[in-house]
Amino acid sequence: MNFASDNASPAHPSVIEALATANEGYAMPYGADPTMERVRTKIRDLFEAPEAAVYLVPTGTSANALALACYCPPWAAIFCHRNAHIEEDECGAPEFYTNGAKLTLVDGEDARMTPEALDAAIAFTGRGGIHNVQRGMVSITNSTENGAVYTPEMVGALSGVAKEYGLPVHMDGARFANALVAAEASPAEMTWKAGIDVLSFGGTKNGLMGVEAVVLFDPEKAWEFEMRRKRAGHLFSKHRYLAAQMDAYLSDDLWRAMARDANASARRLSEGILEIPGASLLHPTEANAVFAAWPRDGHRRAQENGAHYYLWPMNQSLEGPGDEMLAARLVCSWSTTAEDIDRFLDLIRG
Repeated sequence: MNFASDNASPAHPSVIEALATANEGYAMPYGADPTMERVRTKIRDLFEAPEAAVYLVPTGTSANALALACYCPPWAAIFCHRNAHIEEDECGAPEFYTNGAKLTLVDGEDARMTPEALDAAIAFTGRGGIHNVQRGMVSITNSTENGAVYTPEMVGALSGVAKEYGLPVHMDGARFANALVAAEASPAEMTWKAGIDVLSFGGTKNGLMGVEAVVLFDPEKAWEFEMRRKRAGHLFSKHRYLAAQMDAYLSDDLWRAMARDANASARRLSEGILEIPGASLLHPTEANAVFAAWPRDGHRRAQENGAHYYLWPMNQSLEGPGDEMLAARLVCSWSTTAEDIDRFLDLIRG
């Protein structure tokens, strides 16, 4: 009963098998292996973007920070939601890799920016000329840190605001697969057709051991990304082990199948929690994360019997009145089982 994070889930057996196959014999280093060429072709075909530049890095933070650094100068602002992953969970990496760009935070329910709020933030920035941080770019996290999904129409509305100011748009897609299948959209519809210039295409949270793709829809940025990746220490010498994971991910639509399973598990969990008297959702369950509140007694029973998840916020205590509502975050993955969900629900119901 582990709902702590999709980062806690195992790699899919097909990925482990692909790594074992990649380990046979020799292959050219630094991305010159034939598997990487196959991955590049698959991603270009998948996104209907034959000119896109495609690179692999080991973590979501490196994918985001290096992508942002290619588009935003040090004296400019990156506009993102105040609960975006680049704001809350990357220890200043975007600021570090851009050499000082400022994150300017935008509001919106369920960690989704609204076009109106984004427009107001952009319009307010740079009003003092040389004395102010300038307008740089926009970053959208999809799915959001609160488990909500931007549809292609929502992405297009935000990108439209950005383009009115001549700003590029980045998508943090650590859970891109979960958002995509929830929205029933194509990769192209969710990205460049909706105005996205660069995508961090996640895999680690969705069944890979550790690899993310950066997809630059503007190939003119390719050489700069290569230099930044190398200078940052994120160019793997034995690159075939990154490529092998991504190749397996993109084979037989495995990436979408795993995301559908994770999302379906979250729906099952969410619906079961709502059957508890007084229980409620803090945010809609649109992808693979559930934010919900139920009585403290249920939390005690679950955690005493080995359930792993986070109270949300984390400073809540299991000590106190049993009928008091405590909120939690629970994240499902491709490997979450119906049996684990049902056992967890039995425990929190009492």
